[in-house]
Amino acid sequence: MGTVTAWGSDAVRHRIERREFGLSRLAAKSMHSRGRARSEPESPIRTCFQRDRDRVIHCKAFRRLKDKTQVFIAPRGDHYVTRLTHTIELSQIARTIARALNLNEDLTEAIALAHDLGHPPFGHAGEEALDGLVEGGFRHNFQSLRVVDVLEGDGVGLNLTWETRESIPTHSKVREGVTAPGWGVAAMLEGQVCKLADAIAYLNHDIGDAVRAGLIGEEDLPSRAREVLGPNHSVRIDTMVRDVVSASWHAAQAEGDSADQDAEAFTRVRDLLIASASRGEARITMSSSVREAVDELRDYMFRAVYLNSDARPETGEAQDVIRALFHHFVRHREQLPGEFRNRVGRDPIERVAVDYIAGMTDRFARACYERVMTARPVGL
Repeated sequence: MGTVTAWGSDAVRHRIERREFGLSRLAAKSMHSRGRARSEPESPIRTCFQRDRDRVIHCKAFRRLKDKTQVFIAPRGDHYVTRLTHTIELSQIARTIARALNLNEDLTEAIALAHDLGHPPFGHAGEEALDGLVEGGFRHNFQSLRVVDVLEGDGVGLNLTWETRESIPTHSKVREGVTAPGWGVAAMLEGQVCKLADAIAYLNHDIGDAVRAGLIGEEDLPSRAREVLGPNHSVRIDTMVRDVVSASWHAAQAEGDSADQDAEAFTRVRDLLIASASRGEARITMSSSVREAVDELRDYMFRAVYLNSDARPETGEAQDVIRALFHHFVRHREQLPGEFRNRVGRDPIERVAVDYIAGMTDRFARACYERVMTARPVGL
Protein backbone atom coordinates (compact mmCIF):
# COMPACT_ATOMS: atom_id res chain seq x y z
CA MET A 1 0.00 0.00 0.00
CA GLY A 2 1.40 3.42 -0.94
CA THR A 3 2.04 6.06 1.66
CA VAL A 4 -0.04 9.24 1.45
CA THR A 5 2.06 12.32 2.10
CA ALA A 6 1.25 15.94 2.75
CA TRP A 7 4.19 17.30 0.78
CA GLY A 8 3.22 16.12 -2.72
CA SER A 9 4.68 13.38 -4.85
CA ASP A 10 7.69 15.33 -6.22
CA ALA A 11 8.04 18.16 -3.72
CA VAL A 12 11.38 17.03 -2.29
CA ARG A 13 13.04 16.62 -5.68
CA HIS A 14 11.67 19.97 -6.88
CA ARG A 15 13.09 21.68 -3.80
CA ILE A 16 16.55 20.21 -4.46
CA GLU A 17 16.35 21.16 -8.14
CA ARG A 18 15.47 24.76 -7.24
CA ARG A 19 18.47 24.94 -4.94
CA GLU A 20 20.71 24.17 -7.91
CA PHE A 21 19.78 27.53 -9.41
CA GLY A 22 21.97 29.12 -6.78
CA LEU A 23 24.96 27.46 -8.46
CA SER A 24 27.21 28.94 -11.12
CA ARG A 25 25.58 29.70 -14.47
CA LEU A 26 27.94 27.10 -15.95
CA ALA A 27 27.06 24.38 -13.46
CA ALA A 28 24.94 21.46 -14.64
CA LYS A 29 21.32 21.63 -13.55
CA SER A 30 19.49 18.36 -13.00
CA MET A 31 16.19 19.94 -14.04
CA HIS A 32 17.71 20.67 -17.46
CA SER A 33 19.54 17.38 -17.96
CA ARG A 34 19.55 16.02 -21.51
CA GLY A 35 18.13 12.90 -19.92
CA ARG A 36 18.68 9.17 -20.33
CA ALA A 37 18.81 6.93 -23.39
CA ARG A 38 15.67 5.20 -22.09
CA SER A 39 13.08 7.45 -20.50
CA GLU A 40 11.82 6.52 -17.05
CA PRO A 41 9.79 8.12 -14.25
CA GLU A 42 11.61 10.59 -12.03
CA SER A 43 12.25 9.88 -8.36
CA PRO A 44 10.09 11.93 -5.98
CA ILE A 45 13.02 12.63 -3.62
CA ARG A 46 16.23 12.41 -5.70
CA THR A 47 17.47 14.36 -8.71
CA CYS A 48 18.61 12.50 -11.80
CA PHE A 49 22.27 13.04 -10.86
CA GLN A 50 21.70 11.68 -7.36
CA ARG A 51 20.14 8.59 -8.92
CA ASP A 52 23.18 8.20 -11.19
CA ARG A 53 25.45 8.27 -8.15
CA ASP A 54 23.32 5.72 -6.30
CA ARG A 55 23.15 3.37 -9.28
CA VAL A 56 26.93 3.37 -9.54
CA ILE A 57 27.44 2.71 -5.84
CA HIS A 58 25.04 -0.24 -5.89
CA CYS A 59 26.32 -1.88 -9.06
CA LYS A 60 28.47 -5.00 -9.08
CA ALA A 61 31.39 -3.38 -10.90
CA PHE A 62 31.74 -0.80 -8.12
CA ARG A 63 31.94 -3.49 -5.43
CA ARG A 64 34.67 -5.31 -7.31
CA LEU A 65 36.93 -2.25 -7.18
CA LYS A 66 37.87 -3.18 -3.61
CA ASP A 67 39.94 -6.12 -4.90
CA LYS A 68 41.50 -4.45 -7.93
CA THR A 69 45.07 -3.18 -8.07
CA GLN A 70 45.83 0.52 -8.16
CA VAL A 71 49.61 0.30 -8.76
CA PHE A 72 51.11 -2.45 -6.60
CA ILE A 73 49.97 -5.99 -7.33
CA ALA A 74 49.33 -8.16 -4.24
CA PRO A 75 51.20 -5.84 -1.84
CA ARG A 76 52.30 -7.08 1.55
CA GLY A 77 50.47 -4.67 3.77
CA ASP A 78 47.01 -3.41 4.64
CA HIS A 79 47.48 0.26 3.82
CA TYR A 80 48.15 0.15 0.09
CA VAL A 81 45.64 1.87 -2.14
CA THR A 82 43.15 -0.23 -4.10
CA ARG A 83 41.06 0.90 -7.02
CA LEU A 84 38.15 1.45 -4.62
CA THR A 85 40.06 3.57 -2.11
CA HIS A 86 41.45 5.59 -5.03
CA THR A 87 37.90 6.20 -6.24
CA ILE A 88 36.78 7.34 -2.80
CA GLU A 89 39.75 9.70 -2.43
CA LEU A 90 39.14 11.11 -5.91
CA SER A 91 35.48 11.64 -5.08
CA GLN A 92 36.33 13.59 -1.93
CA ILE A 93 38.79 15.84 -3.76
CA ALA A 94 36.41 16.40 -6.67
CA ARG A 95 33.49 17.27 -4.39
CA THR A 96 35.65 19.75 -2.50
CA ILE A 97 36.62 21.52 -5.72
CA ALA A 98 33.09 21.44 -7.13
CA ARG A 99 31.61 22.90 -3.97
CA ALA A 100 34.25 25.64 -3.86
CA LEU A 101 33.57 26.53 -7.51
CA ASN A 102 29.79 26.49 -7.00
CA LEU A 103 29.31 23.56 -9.39
CA ASN A 104 26.94 20.60 -9.14
CA GLU A 105 28.35 18.37 -6.42
CA ASP A 106 25.94 15.49 -7.08
CA LEU A 107 26.94 15.22 -10.73
CA THR A 108 30.61 15.52 -9.78
CA GLU A 109 30.26 12.64 -7.34
CA ALA A 110 28.45 10.44 -9.87
CA ILE A 111 31.22 10.95 -12.44
CA ALA A 112 33.97 10.38 -9.88
CA LEU A 113 32.49 7.13 -8.61
CA ALA A 114 31.94 5.77 -12.14
CA HIS A 115 35.22 6.78 -13.75
CA ASP A 116 37.18 3.56 -13.09
CA LEU A 117 34.44 0.92 -13.28
CA GLY A 118 36.07 -0.52 -16.40
CA HIS A 119 39.56 -0.92 -14.97
CA PRO A 120 40.80 -4.51 -15.36
CA PRO A 121 42.63 -6.59 -12.74
CA PHE A 122 46.31 -5.84 -12.04
CA GLY A 123 46.01 -2.12 -12.74
CA HIS A 124 47.73 -0.65 -15.77
CA ALA A 125 49.67 -3.88 -16.27
CA GLY A 126 46.37 -5.61 -16.96
CA GLU A 127 45.26 -2.76 -19.20
CA GLU A 128 48.43 -3.01 -21.29
CA ALA A 129 47.97 -6.77 -21.69
CA LEU A 130 44.35 -6.44 -22.85
CA ASP A 131 45.21 -3.56 -25.18
CA GLY A 132 47.27 -5.85 -27.37
CA LEU A 133 44.70 -8.63 -27.55
CA VAL A 134 41.58 -7.15 -29.09
CA GLU A 135 40.93 -5.23 -32.30
CA GLY A 136 40.60 -1.56 -31.54
CA GLY A 137 42.63 -1.92 -28.36
CA PHE A 138 41.53 -1.57 -24.76
CA ARG A 139 41.33 1.58 -22.66
CA HIS A 140 39.84 1.49 -19.19
CA ASN A 141 38.09 4.85 -19.61
CA PHE A 142 36.10 3.62 -22.61
CA GLN A 143 35.52 0.29 -20.87
CA SER A 144 34.03 2.20 -17.93
CA LEU A 145 31.48 3.68 -20.32
CA ARG A 146 30.81 0.21 -21.73
CA VAL A 147 30.20 -1.06 -18.19
CA VAL A 148 27.53 1.53 -17.43
CA ASP A 149 25.97 1.36 -20.92
CA VAL A 150 25.99 -2.37 -21.63
CA LEU A 151 27.50 -4.74 -19.08
CA GLU A 152 25.74 -3.78 -15.86
CA GLY A 153 22.04 -4.25 -15.19
CA ASP A 154 21.85 -7.74 -16.71
CA GLY A 155 23.04 -6.47 -20.06
CA VAL A 156 20.99 -3.28 -20.34
CA GLY A 157 23.34 -0.94 -18.48
CA LEU A 158 22.59 1.57 -15.75
CA ASN A 159 20.82 4.06 -18.04
CA LEU A 160 22.77 7.02 -16.64
CA THR A 161 22.17 10.61 -17.71
CA TRP A 162 23.97 12.13 -20.67
CA GLU A 163 25.92 14.47 -18.37
CA THR A 164 27.43 11.63 -16.33
CA ARG A 165 28.15 9.45 -19.36
CA GLU A 166 29.85 12.08 -21.47
CA SER A 167 32.36 12.82 -18.72
CA ILE A 168 33.49 9.23 -18.07
CA PRO A 169 35.76 8.61 -21.12
CA THR A 170 37.54 11.96 -20.85
CA HIS A 171 38.96 11.49 -17.34
CA SER A 172 42.02 9.60 -18.59
CA LYS A 173 45.24 11.52 -19.16
CA VAL A 174 48.17 11.18 -21.55
CA ARG A 175 51.88 11.18 -20.69
CA GLU A 176 52.38 14.69 -22.06
CA GLY A 177 50.79 16.51 -19.15
CA VAL A 178 48.11 16.53 -16.50
CA THR A 179 46.05 19.27 -18.22
CA ALA A 180 46.62 18.10 -21.81
CA PRO A 181 43.37 17.31 -23.68
CA GLY A 182 44.40 13.67 -24.03
CA TRP A 183 41.25 11.62 -24.56
CA GLY A 184 39.14 14.75 -24.86
CA VAL A 185 37.68 17.46 -22.66
CA ALA A 186 34.42 16.95 -20.81
CA ALA A 187 31.77 19.46 -21.77
CA MET A 188 30.42 19.57 -18.23
CA LEU A 189 32.71 21.45 -15.85
CA GLU A 190 31.98 18.79 -13.25
CA GLY A 191 33.68 16.27 -15.55
CA GLN A 192 36.68 18.57 -15.95
CA VAL A 193 36.92 18.77 -12.16
CA CYS A 194 37.05 14.97 -11.94
CA LYS A 195 39.86 14.76 -14.48
CA LEU A 196 42.15 16.96 -12.40
CA ALA A 197 40.97 15.44 -9.11
CA ASP A 198 41.94 12.03 -10.49
CA ALA A 199 45.52 13.20 -11.05
CA ILE A 200 45.70 14.87 -7.64
CA ALA A 201 44.48 11.70 -5.94
CA TYR A 202 46.57 9.10 -7.74
CA LEU A 203 49.83 11.06 -7.76
CA ASN A 204 49.77 11.59 -4.04
CA HIS A 205 48.61 8.18 -2.88
CA ASP A 206 50.92 6.45 -5.39
CA ILE A 207 53.85 8.35 -3.88
CA GLY A 208 52.76 7.11 -0.46
CA ASP A 209 52.56 3.51 -1.71
CA ALA A 210 55.94 3.75 -3.44
CA VAL A 211 57.53 5.07 -0.24
CA ARG A 212 55.78 2.32 1.73
CA ALA A 213 57.20 -0.26 -0.69
CA GLY A 214 60.72 1.11 -0.31
CA LEU A 215 61.04 2.09 -3.99
CA ILE A 216 61.52 5.80 -3.35
CA GLY A 217 61.82 8.22 -0.46
CA GLU A 218 60.15 11.60 -0.08
CA GLU A 219 63.61 13.12 -0.48
CA ASP A 220 63.89 11.55 -3.93
CA LEU A 221 61.02 13.59 -5.35
CA PRO A 222 62.08 16.43 -7.69
CA SER A 223 63.24 19.39 -5.65
CA ARG A 224 61.19 21.91 -7.64
CA ALA A 225 58.03 19.85 -7.11
CA ARG A 226 58.67 19.68 -3.37
CA GLU A 227 59.36 23.41 -3.26
CA VAL A 228 56.17 24.38 -5.12
CA LEU A 229 53.76 21.69 -3.90
CA GLY A 230 54.96 21.03 -0.37
CA PRO A 231 56.97 18.50 1.64
CA ASN A 232 54.34 15.83 2.34
CA HIS A 233 51.10 14.16 1.25
CA SER A 234 48.54 16.42 2.93
CA VAL A 235 50.30 19.67 2.04
CA ARG A 236 50.68 18.64 -1.61
CA ILE A 237 46.97 17.81 -1.93
CA ASP A 238 45.93 21.04 -0.25
CA THR A 239 48.22 23.06 -2.53
CA MET A 240 46.89 21.41 -5.68
CA VAL A 241 43.22 21.69 -4.69
CA ARG A 242 43.48 25.36 -3.69
CA ASP A 243 45.35 26.11 -6.91
CA VAL A 244 42.64 24.49 -9.08
CA VAL A 245 39.98 26.54 -7.32
CA SER A 246 41.96 29.76 -7.68
CA ALA A 247 42.98 29.19 -11.32
CA SER A 248 39.46 28.14 -12.35
CA TRP A 249 37.43 30.64 -10.33
CA HIS A 250 36.55 33.16 -13.03
CA ALA A 251 36.40 30.63 -15.87
CA ALA A 252 33.85 28.65 -13.89
CA GLN A 253 31.96 31.85 -13.05
CA ALA A 254 31.88 30.66 -9.46
CA GLU A 255 30.35 33.90 -8.25
CA GLY A 256 27.52 33.75 -10.78
CA ASP A 257 23.90 33.13 -9.87
CA SER A 258 21.65 31.28 -12.31
CA ALA A 259 18.37 31.92 -10.51
CA ASP A 260 16.91 33.57 -13.61
CA GLN A 261 18.27 30.97 -16.02
CA ASP A 262 15.46 29.14 -17.82
CA ALA A 263 15.75 25.96 -19.88
CA GLU A 264 16.46 27.84 -23.11
CA ALA A 265 19.22 29.88 -21.48
CA PHE A 266 20.81 26.81 -19.98
CA THR A 267 20.72 25.04 -23.34
CA ARG A 268 22.69 27.94 -24.83
CA VAL A 269 25.23 27.65 -22.02
CA ARG A 270 25.54 23.90 -22.53
CA ASP A 271 26.02 24.35 -26.28
CA LEU A 272 28.76 26.87 -25.54
CA LEU A 273 30.51 24.40 -23.21
CA ILE A 274 30.19 21.55 -25.73
CA ALA A 275 31.70 23.70 -28.48
CA SER A 276 34.53 24.79 -26.19
CA ALA A 277 35.26 21.19 -25.18
CA SER A 278 35.28 20.06 -28.83
CA ARG A 279 38.12 22.54 -29.39
CA GLY A 280 40.05 21.00 -26.50
CA GLU A 281 39.54 24.02 -24.25
CA ALA A 282 39.17 23.27 -20.54
CA ARG A 283 37.94 25.84 -18.04
CA ILE A 284 39.01 23.86 -14.97
CA THR A 285 42.77 24.15 -14.80
CA MET A 286 45.88 24.84 -12.72
CA SER A 287 48.22 27.81 -12.59
CA SER A 288 51.32 27.45 -14.75
CA SER A 289 53.70 27.09 -11.79
CA VAL A 290 51.69 24.35 -10.10
CA ARG A 291 50.95 22.59 -13.39
CA GLU A 292 54.66 22.48 -14.25
CA ALA A 293 55.49 21.11 -10.79
CA VAL A 294 52.76 18.47 -11.05
CA ASP A 295 53.93 17.42 -14.52
CA GLU A 296 57.50 17.12 -13.25
CA LEU A 297 56.31 15.02 -10.31
CA ARG A 298 54.20 12.87 -12.61
CA ASP A 299 57.09 12.34 -15.02
CA TYR A 300 59.28 11.24 -12.12
CA MET A 301 56.66 8.72 -11.00
CA PHE A 302 56.48 7.27 -14.52
CA ARG A 303 60.25 6.77 -14.59
CA ALA A 304 60.70 5.56 -11.03
CA VAL A 305 57.52 3.56 -10.45
CA TYR A 306 54.91 3.17 -13.19
CA LEU A 307 57.26 2.07 -15.98
CA ASN A 308 59.99 0.61 -13.80
CA SER A 309 59.65 -3.13 -14.43
CA ASP A 310 62.73 -3.87 -12.32
CA ALA A 311 61.00 -2.38 -9.29
CA ARG A 312 57.79 -4.32 -9.95
CA PRO A 313 58.73 -7.78 -11.28
CA GLU A 314 55.21 -9.10 -10.68
CA THR A 315 53.96 -7.09 -13.67
CA GLY A 316 55.08 -9.65 -16.25
CA GLU A 317 53.48 -12.52 -14.36
CA ALA A 318 50.19 -10.63 -14.08
CA GLN A 319 50.17 -9.95 -17.82
CA ASP A 320 50.80 -13.63 -18.52
CA VAL A 321 47.69 -14.43 -16.47
CA ILE A 322 45.61 -11.98 -18.53
CA ARG A 323 46.85 -13.34 -21.86
CA ALA A 324 46.34 -16.96 -20.86
CA LEU A 325 42.77 -16.30 -19.75
CA PHE A 326 41.99 -14.42 -22.96
CA HIS A 327 43.21 -17.19 -25.25
CA HIS A 328 41.47 -19.82 -23.16
CA PHE A 329 38.04 -18.18 -23.28
CA VAL A 330 38.32 -17.35 -26.97
CA ARG A 331 38.87 -21.06 -27.61
CA HIS A 332 36.40 -22.27 -25.00
CA ARG A 333 33.51 -19.85 -25.11
CA GLU A 334 31.28 -22.50 -23.50
CA GLN A 335 33.13 -21.83 -20.24
CA LEU A 336 32.10 -18.18 -20.16
CA PRO A 337 29.29 -17.28 -17.72
CA GLY A 338 25.88 -17.23 -19.35
CA GLU A 339 25.48 -13.45 -19.49
CA PHE A 340 28.73 -13.19 -21.44
CA ARG A 341 28.25 -16.31 -23.55
CA ASN A 342 24.90 -14.92 -24.68
CA ARG A 343 26.62 -11.81 -26.03
CA VAL A 344 28.69 -13.80 -28.54
CA GLY A 345 27.23 -12.99 -31.94
CA ARG A 346 26.21 -9.50 -30.99
CA ASP A 347 29.89 -8.88 -30.18
CA PRO A 348 32.98 -10.74 -31.39
CA ILE A 349 34.17 -13.48 -29.03
CA GLU A 350 37.39 -11.52 -28.48
CA ARG A 351 35.47 -8.50 -27.17
CA VAL A 352 33.28 -10.69 -24.98
CA ALA A 353 36.34 -12.41 -23.49
CA VAL A 354 37.90 -9.02 -22.78
CA ASP A 355 34.69 -7.80 -21.12
CA TYR A 356 34.68 -10.83 -18.83
CA ILE A 357 38.36 -10.60 -17.91
CA ALA A 358 38.28 -6.81 -17.42
CA GLY A 359 35.53 -7.25 -14.83
CA MET A 360 37.55 -9.70 -12.74
CA THR A 361 39.22 -8.80 -9.48
CA ASP A 362 42.91 -9.64 -9.06
CA ARG A 363 42.05 -12.52 -6.76
CA PHE A 364 39.41 -14.00 -9.05
CA ALA A 365 41.66 -13.69 -12.11
CA ARG A 366 44.43 -15.65 -10.34
CA ALA A 367 41.97 -18.31 -9.13
CA CYS A 368 40.46 -18.61 -12.60
CA TYR A 369 43.94 -18.92 -14.12
CA GLU A 370 44.85 -21.70 -11.69
CA ARG A 371 41.70 -23.61 -12.61
CA VAL A 372 42.43 -23.20 -16.30
CA MET A 373 46.04 -24.31 -15.93
CA THR A 374 45.05 -27.33 -13.85
CA ALA A 375 42.40 -28.43 -16.33
CA ARG A 376 44.41 -27.65 -19.45
CA PRO A 377 48.14 -27.78 -18.73
CA VAL A 378 48.99 -27.75 -22.45
CA GLY A 379 47.86 -25.60 -25.36
CA LEU A 380 46.79 -22.38 -23.69
